[in-house]
Amino acid sequence: MIRSITALVLTSCLASADIWTDAFRIEKISPPPGVDAQIGGIATTPSGNLAACFHRGELFIYNPKEDTWKQFASGLHEPLGLLAESDSSFLVMQRPELTRIKDTDGDGVGDLYQTVFDDFGMTGNYHEFAFGLAQDKEGFIYLALGTASNGAGIREEIRGPWSAIGLDRKDMLNGSDWRKYKGRAGRMYSRVPYRGWVIKVSPDGSKWQPFASGFRSPEGLGFDKDGRLFVADNQGDWLGTSKVFHVQEGHFYGHPASLVWKEGWNRDPLQVSVAELEKLRTPAMGLLPQGELANSPTEPRMIPRGVFGGLSEQMLIGEMNSPTLVRFLPDPVGAVSQGAAIPFLRTGALGAGNHRLTFTPDGSLWIAKTHLSWAGGEGLVRVRLKEQASNFLAIDRVKLTSRGFSLGFTQPVDPESLKKIEITRHTYRYHAAYGSPKVDKRDVLIKGGATLSEGNRSCVINLKNTGDLKRGYLYTIRLPEVRSNAGKLLLGDTVYYTLHAKR
Repeated sequence: MIRSITALVLTSCLASADIWTDAFRIEKISPPPGVDAQIGGIATTPSGNLAACFHRGELFIYNPKEDTWKQFASGLHEPLGLLAESDSSFLVMQRPELTRIKDTDGDGVGDLYQTVFDDFGMTGNYHEFAFGLAQDKEGFIYLALGTASNGAGIREEIRGPWSAIGLDRKDMLNGSDWRKYKGRAGRMYSRVPYRGWVIKVSPDGSKWQPFASGFRSPEGLGFDKDGRLFVADNQGDWLGTSKVFHVQEGHFYGHPASLVWKEGWNRDPLQVSVAELEKLRTPAMGLLPQGELANSPTEPRMIPRGVFGGLSEQMLIGEMNSPTLVRFLPDPVGAVSQGAAIPFLRTGALGAGNHRLTFTPDGSLWIAKTHLSWAGGEGLVRVRLKEQASNFLAIDRVKLTSRGFSLGFTQPVDPESLKKIEITRHTYRYHAAYGSPKVDKRDVLIKGGATLSEGNRSCVINLKNTGDLKRGYLYTIRLPEVRSNAGKLLLGDTVYYTLHAKR
């Protein structure tokens, strides 16, 4: 066994007062010595230990009570997802396959490596990541396949069938001529199956299906308490900003490269009009504004029941580029998925690189970090709610009304602190270009100020003009200096509400 040294609590040296570290204890855990400390996947075992797979292919088990690491497996290829089936069996999403690793002789080391699923294509392009993993209540496994980038071509040897739709294969090869052809390939492309898709796989790998399409770089997947599958995708071509989707079987979510693997499809996606793609796509449940909330969202993870007080059973989403997480509160209107995103743990003490999340039975949130040569971080962080902070103030409900918005709070709010609420709205372009500026940004006027009810734990904000509620827009609700009756400042004072359907 290898004993690590747990660092002291990270104190905020960026400001004299940090409301997040006042409420949450953030500790950095030392990794096993000698490993690349980027962590691609993390999972909680039935016994309450942590399994973590590292960038260079090791899988270690961490015992939080003893503060020790023990190596379980090695030789993995860029693992970016992990599920613990038991204390001695793990599913790992490697770049080339979904693998089951088991300890069959009880010595605490994996000795059986089984290929569960590898029926997807690879071209050798650097951007063909394989992300995971999520498991539904029936035991099916969900993984996501990133598209290739025209920052590079492909290798001569590929795995899987080649789609003839698009640039000739000989012109797609890496080499000195690639610069001449890359523009015609599309910014991101899917020439082998099923790049840009979410895949559903049975636990033994005997059955699988392409589940949903239209993704660019779907970095994380997770289920909420109601069985909704959340998938986060990163800003780029066809994504004006980063997004979180409620993914449903058979739906298309906007990035056209993946359409070449849709049954019966025979057209070049680059030649399909935006208007036609708009009719095909299911819009994102949540828009995450670039540069403000999330630049590279990662894994969604539900807060377990009874953990973090009034935030219990809500969804958290990792964020790789910024020192923050995102909390997401769904607010479906009929069959239309939409809702509100709120910053969580936005503090320099957290650091960037927040890639994979898990909880242990003691109520600790564990955050595994990576950067994959982009912006990010490395290592493992533990987050716990401080005992004296159980009366923290946060928004625990956001609902669209016919006249504006209704917010719920975990504690009674001081009415005098609600006088500075501001709302703006904007949208993004859906187009082939990389990202989008904010479009049609404007202030939204409030009618008569916010109204409190339910013992000052519910706040209604009516708009002066209900015509300002428009489909396809993101509403930014800023609540500066809001505090509880006990004087606690609001944790997460900005709400980003994505509106697709009105009430």
